[in-house]
Amino acid sequence: MNKRLITVGLFILAIAIVIKLLIVGVSNIEIDDFHKSSIVFVIDSTNQEKLPEEIKYIKSLCAILDPEDSVKIIKVAQSAYLIFEGSPGDSSGITKAVENFSKDDGNSQGVAYNEGIKKAFSNSLSMAKDGYNTSIVVLGELESKSNEQLGINWDTLPKNIQKVQKYTPELAMMFVFAQPEKLDLVKTKLNPILGEKKLIVANEANIDKANRRFLDAIGR
Repeated sequence: MNKRLITVGLFILAIAIVIKLLIVGVSNIEIDDFHKSSIVFVIDSTNQEKLPEEIKYIKSLCAILDPEDSVKIIKVAQSAYLIFEGSPGDSSGITKAVENFSKDDGNSQGVAYNEGIKKAFSNSLSMAKDGYNTSIVVLGELESKSNEQLGINWDTLPKNIQKVQKYTPELAMMFVFAQPEKLDLVKTKLNPILGEKKLIVANEANIDKANRRFLDAIGR
């Protein structure tokens, strides 16, 4: 009888120890610190030949984002303004917005990259206040041949990024669809500011690899 009681007691003790170990193990599991992301696309709509590929790429990137993320699209031609704001899952809305607001941009006198990026910074700062991680994706040749004053000021851009980083230090930026020499300029000017993890560049030849790096940059 005593042996039976001892056996039962040891069995209960063993179960109690296992349960305690399971509780401790579960409590030590790290839960991913998920943060919603705000992605602002700045798209050069003046190159009508490349526009379908740019739209396709935006949709491919949005397809791997989370439904809780926020997407905004700023189109740049002779001026820059917001043409879409919504969920990354709104594929038809994205297509309609870019196509409808870019029909006559092929004859624009210059590309307002500078204005477009400034508006992207402003949107990012606003979203950061609402708890979003922030990122900006610039699609285009990164030059304004017919009006250089509208183009990117590579001397002031690094300083402007640093100002934005004070309020949203996790800011990531990606530049795609530009020529290799322009992408080299991006890396030279912005790598010291953003670092290799938060700066992604890709031309049409290696653009497929950019999405994975972008997800890493926004903490996914």
